[in-house]
Amino acid sequence: MRAGLGLLLTTTIFAAVPALAQQAPTALSDASTAHPDKWPAAASQGLVDPATEKFVTDLMAKMTLEEKVGQMIQADITNMKPEDLRKYPVGSILAGGNSPPLSGNDRSPQADWVATARAFRAVAMEPRANHAPIPLIFGIDAVHGNNNVIGATIFPHNIALGAANDPDLIRRIGEVTAIETAATGPDWAFGPTLAVPQDDRWGRSYEGYSEDPAIVRSYAGEMVRGLQGPPGTTDRIQKGHVAASIKHFLGDGGTWQGTDQGDTRVSEDELIAIHGAGYVPAIDAGAMTVMASYSSWNGQKMHGNKSLLTDVLKGRMGFQGFVVGDWNGHGQVPGCTTNDCPQTFNAGLDMVMAPDSWKGMFDSTIAHVRDGSIPMSRIDDAVRRILRVKAKLGLFDPARPIEGKAGVLGAPAHRAVAREAVEKSLVLLKNNGVLPVKASAKVLVAGPGADSLGMQTGGWTLSWQGDGNGNELFPNGETILSGIKKAVEAGGGTAALSPDGSFAAKPDVAILVFGEQPYAEMRGDIRTLEFQPGDKQALALLKKLKAAGVPVVSVFLSGRPLWVNPELNASDAFVAAWLPGTEGGGVADVLIGDKAGKPRTDFKGRLSFSWPKTAGQFTLNKGKPGYDPLFALGYGLSYAKGGTVPKLSEEPGVDASLANTSVFFAKGTVQAPFSFATDSHIARKTVEGPATQEGAQQFTWPAGPATLRIGGAPADLMREANADLSLQISYRVDAAPTSPVKLLMEGGANKGAIDASSLFTGATGTWRTAKVLLKCYQQYGIDLSRVTAPFALQASGPFSVSIADVRILSDPNNSVCPGK
Repeated sequence: MRAGLGLLLTTTIFAAVPALAQQAPTALSDASTAHPDKWPAAASQGLVDPATEKFVTDLMAKMTLEEKVGQMIQADITNMKPEDLRKYPVGSILAGGNSPPLSGNDRSPQADWVATARAFRAVAMEPRANHAPIPLIFGIDAVHGNNNVIGATIFPHNIALGAANDPDLIRRIGEVTAIETAATGPDWAFGPTLAVPQDDRWGRSYEGYSEDPAIVRSYAGEMVRGLQGPPGTTDRIQKGHVAASIKHFLGDGGTWQGTDQGDTRVSEDELIAIHGAGYVPAIDAGAMTVMASYSSWNGQKMHGNKSLLTDVLKGRMGFQGFVVGDWNGHGQVPGCTTNDCPQTFNAGLDMVMAPDSWKGMFDSTIAHVRDGSIPMSRIDDAVRRILRVKAKLGLFDPARPIEGKAGVLGAPAHRAVAREAVEKSLVLLKNNGVLPVKASAKVLVAGPGADSLGMQTGGWTLSWQGDGNGNELFPNGETILSGIKKAVEAGGGTAALSPDGSFAAKPDVAILVFGEQPYAEMRGDIRTLEFQPGDKQALALLKKLKAAGVPVVSVFLSGRPLWVNPELNASDAFVAAWLPGTEGGGVADVLIGDKAGKPRTDFKGRLSFSWPKTAGQFTLNKGKPGYDPLFALGYGLSYAKGGTVPKLSEEPGVDASLANTSVFFAKGTVQAPFSFATDSHIARKTVEGPATQEGAQQFTWPAGPATLRIGGAPADLMREANADLSLQISYRVDAAPTSPVKLLMEGGANKGAIDASSLFTGATGTWRTAKVLLKCYQQYGIDLSRVTAPFALQASGPFSVSIADVRILSDPNNSVCPGK
């Protein structure tokens, strides 16, 4: 037990929190207005021809205003039913990262997705009076294979593919992704991502091929050709091709401090040279759609930047497909809401992604056309572009020979391409001679990633953040452990799993597989590049094995380069395996040699992102001032060409507490850099938590009102609210309240608070967990744009509650909005 039980909290101010240097946002001016003549020219190939244009013109002549506006609206299948299409003739549906098919299971097999696509399609194409039947276009985030469906082939994420530096491989990956997507019902893949990440703290860094625009440029057109077929391909969906969506236009990889949906503060010349690099070859390859970025350029939101969406993209670059928005991204344009935004259409967006706001956008857009605030010419241009793509994709032909076909998902030939991608993307950072491992050896395999397809596949796999995915959800997948066992046993050796590194008989070598847990954007944003700051579990396991005299090979699973100097020092060999997908055997192909220890496959991967020397080298890009990496862009050892790595400094260069942005209270203590800032008279003492001794604190209100707060530096939580993130509280009511209990966040211009009394009723003395949607705070008038106290609990005594954990997380399941 700790000393100091029963301390009376006095009124405090927030503890000083180290802040990263801030640059003032650039004012809206010429700095956010593009000059088309400075940009490279391009031209959409294979999208416009006289026959298609006549078909579209004749169809548009039959359409009502409501049907035209409907084509410009995209709804999420979680928030729309097929029968809604009879009243609201929207042109597109999507399945977001956590959106299940109509079966309700977001981790569903092929049949459920096919049934969903057909149910929506049937209503859209019904013959009805005063209705021109037009097929839907169904979009999905197939970003590393058809990663939404159980049984699909899951490829390495783009950061790994950049290390392979093989454009032909990229085209073949696109072909497999397309046919496995078409086989499940959707006809539109939201990819490829053409971001050129410049700050590795960004949670979407792994979606970029490289920090080097040349690599992105070389890949862009090949992935489009793989997904769509070459320009001029006919009957695309019938042949197993889908529409591509090059994204996110523009500058998403260059936001200030790597903040997702942030502001890219660069000159127009840099925007062109770095962030625009992939768009010309992708448009020349016939890309059918472009997705606008959430981000801003020098203070102006891309969803509202006419100079870029219209003048550059559709003008100078000759793009003849359509521009779609990102998830409620239009709602971030100044003057807009998610339900009403004429500005985005007038700027050049052709279709809004309005997952839960589609009805509002449908109604408000019709009203804006009628009052003249959106010209009819802009509507007709958008609709023409959308219908052109649908025609070129083959959607007006009801035949779908690939859809529902057995044996397509996870086909052996598809898995072979994925395994090749793994082999080519591994980067050898260090090797003191322990690799390749003899197939005749006694091998110990350890670490949390050794037998985890969830860690191998990462975010955007079966769900948005990719968490909670057990091996049983990947019937066509192979773990790294399984691949190693097969390779070693084929050579007469043995391979045994020991998660904690323990053993009875000393092995010849240990292979430790560890790295980042799955994440996607927002949750993946970090504040330093240190791996496992303050909680070096992998390092402890490495040191344990080294102390036992066992040579250790580290296989590092990550979505970005991270500062791992201590882990490198403790390893005899270190392999950057990125997020390799479902083909763990590809790792074994390179690491495990033959019986005599000769290589079967050499390392081919070379870094497409520079590797940091300290945890504070956030923007580490070749050719930029101060470039001083540990391993430079293009680095990679091989069996044919080795190299040595000296002992490295283990001083990270940054405060580890800066890494935490979402865990406010855990294991009975406030988590740095946050602190208590609580009204006087609330008594606090340490108590036993739900899982550990002294794992919680009890707070007791005497008579009269008081507020419990946990605070820190100002934070903008608007994007987290838009993404359906929640505040999770693990707590126990010890003495029931006798008056209302309010939940809020402080710091902004609040107009209310959540009446959370219902969360604190019922039996006392029992631990419980509540998840409150951040959107709920907004509904009660709480300003999330500047939050200094992300957890505040107002009550009047007598009242007593024990708290074990408070954090923001991405799991929307069982989240509530009290009182709504």
